Amino acid sequence: MAPPRTRALLLLLLLTLLGLGLVQPADGQDRMYQRFLRQHVDPEGKGGNDTYCNVMMQRRKMTTRQCKRFNTFVHEDIWNIRSICSTTNIQCKNGKMNCHEGVVKVTDCRETGSSRAPNCRYRASASTRHVVIACEGDPELPVHFDR
Repeated sequence: MAPPRTRALLLLLLLTLLGLGLVQPADGQDRMYQRFLRQHVDPEGKGGNDTYCNVMMQRRKMTTRQCKRFNTFVHEDIWNIRSICSTTNIQCKNGKMNCHEGVVKVTDCRETGSSRAPNCRYRASASTRHVVIACEGDPELPVHFDR
């Protein structure tokens, strides 16, 4: 166990780093942003076919306990997606006013209804379309794919 003076110095150092923003505590917004990235962002992918959806839904852990019925993958750089958060606020499906709209390349994956986890099967549909995402924080980050 460290002597009291060492503990005090370590605590002071930690508080200084927190104050400078060099160490940030994990919070709900960061977890939601990371989940958004895992579930919806695939900048390298071209998408567009059923095999893509089947592989990505499993790889991104959306078929473990049950088949997620619908999911959209966005094929844009994260900075392009984050820039949507700077557009005018619009109302989300839940009534909150923290949603934003943009046009991006996507692959929509819809569960066929005839499969069981973890071997879920999907139909793909690729397009460039309007999407609505919810953003939170300062700076605002995407945390939910609304529609």
